[in-house]
Amino acid sequence: MKFFIDHHGCAKNQVDGEELAARLEAAGHQYVPSGENADCIIINTCGFIESAKRESIDAALAVKRFWPDKKVLLAGCLAQRYPEALMAEMTEADGVLGNADLSLAPQALDNLARNLRTSIVVEQPRNIAAHFYPRRRLFDYPGSAHLKITEGCDNHCSYCAIPLIRGRLRSRSIEDVTAELETLVARGIFEINLIGQDLGAYGRDSSGESDLVRLLERLERVQGDFRLRVLYIHPDHFPEGLLEIMASSRKILPYFDLPFQHASEKILRAMNRHGSSQVYLKLIERIRKTLPESMIRSTFLVGFPGESDEDFSALKQFQQEAALDWLGVFSYSREEGTPAYSMKGRVSKKLAELRKTTVEAAQEPITTERLQRFVGSKFEVLTEEAVDGSALSFARGWMQAPDVDGLTLVKANLTTGARAMVRISAVNGVDFEADLLADDGTETL
Repeated sequence: MKFFIDHHGCAKNQVDGEELAARLEAAGHQYVPSGENADCIIINTCGFIESAKRESIDAALAVKRFWPDKKVLLAGCLAQRYPEALMAEMTEADGVLGNADLSLAPQALDNLARNLRTSIVVEQPRNIAAHFYPRRRLFDYPGSAHLKITEGCDNHCSYCAIPLIRGRLRSRSIEDVTAELETLVARGIFEINLIGQDLGAYGRDSSGESDLVRLLERLERVQGDFRLRVLYIHPDHFPEGLLEIMASSRKILPYFDLPFQHASEKILRAMNRHGSSQVYLKLIERIRKTLPESMIRSTFLVGFPGESDEDFSALKQFQQEAALDWLGVFSYSREEGTPAYSMKGRVSKKLAELRKTTVEAAQEPITTERLQRFVGSKFEVLTEEAVDGSALSFARGWMQAPDVDGLTLVKANLTTGARAMVRISAVNGVDFEADLLADDGTETL
C-alpha cells in the first residue's frame, strides 16, 4: 500500500513514526509525502492530554470526511491507551496499531489491504530492543534529527499518563545509542537532539543510578562534525558531572530543558515531585555560574487540583526570579488512571486558562530581555527554510531547539539544511534577526 503518516504529539512520537515508515517500507509498502496520493493514512496520535487527544481524533475524522475511500490507521499513544474504545466508537478508523511493538506495523497494513478491521496492541515490553531499527526517513528539517535513548518513565508524577501508555523506564545501552549516533553523523546530520521522558534517569533501570554523563562522554568521542542537545531532564534528577562535561565539550550544547512544573511546595508534593522554588533557583544559579552562556527551558503546569491564588502567586514569583530563557505553559488535563484524577479542589478550566495566559504574557518580556545578550555575537545556524518571495530565511542557532523555541530570521536566501555563519543584529519578540557573514567572518552585501 501507499501510506502517509500524519504526526501529532512530541518528538518521541515522531521518532516512532520514523521507525514505522522504515519498517513498512522494508516490508514492501511505499511512503508518499502527502495524503492525497496515499491508500492509507496513518494518524500517529498523541494521548498525553485532552487537547492533544482531541486533535488526533479530529485529524482522523477530517481525513475520512475528505477522503472517504482511503484507509485510516490510528497509531501512537492514543491507540496504545484506548484501543477498545477506538475500535468500538470510531467507525471512521479502519484499524488500530499500538506503539509497544512497531514490528507489527506491516501486519496492520496487510490487514487493511485485505479489508480486515483489526486492533493490534500488545503490552509494553520489559526490555528495550537491544539494537536500534535503522530509520530510513527523518521527518525533521534536513540536517537535524532526534535520537531516543530511553522509553517509558518511573517518575510517576501524579498528573501524568505516560507510564500508563509507554510503561516503565527502559534504557538503551551505551553501545546501541553510540551506534545510532554514528549512523546519523555518517548521513550528514549536524544537529542531534537526545530525547526520552527523563534523560536524567538514563541507566537507572539497570545500574540503579544515572549513566547519562557516562553516555555523553562516549558520544562526545564519536568522530565527525555535529552538535548534541540534551532534552528533558527532570530537575529532581539532575545528574552530577553534567555541567562539567558540557563545559569541556565542543559538541554537547549548554542547553537545558528542565520541566519545573511549579514552585509551590504544596502543589509539587501533590504532583509527586520533590523539589522547591529554593532548590530549583539554586540549580539555575549553579548552571549559569558554571556555563554563563547556557540556555534554560522549562514548562509550567497551571490549574492543578488544589492550586490556590497563593500557590499561583508563588509560581509567578518563581518565574520572575528564575528568568528562564524559554518557557512553555500547560493547563492541567484530568487524565483517568492517574492519581490526580480523583483529587479534590479542581480548578475551573476558565481559571486555568486565565492563569496560563497570565504566565505566557509575563514570559515574553523575560525571554526578550534574556535574548539581548546575543546581539552582536556571531554563531552558526542551521537553515530550516527560505521565505517564499523574499531574500530571507528561517534558521536556528544552538540556543534554539526545534519546534519549541524562537527562530533566527537571516537576511539572505539560504538552502534548507544549509549551515551558515551569522551575526545577530536584533531581537524581535522571541526571535533573532541576523545578517549573513562570509566565510572569513565579514558581512556579506
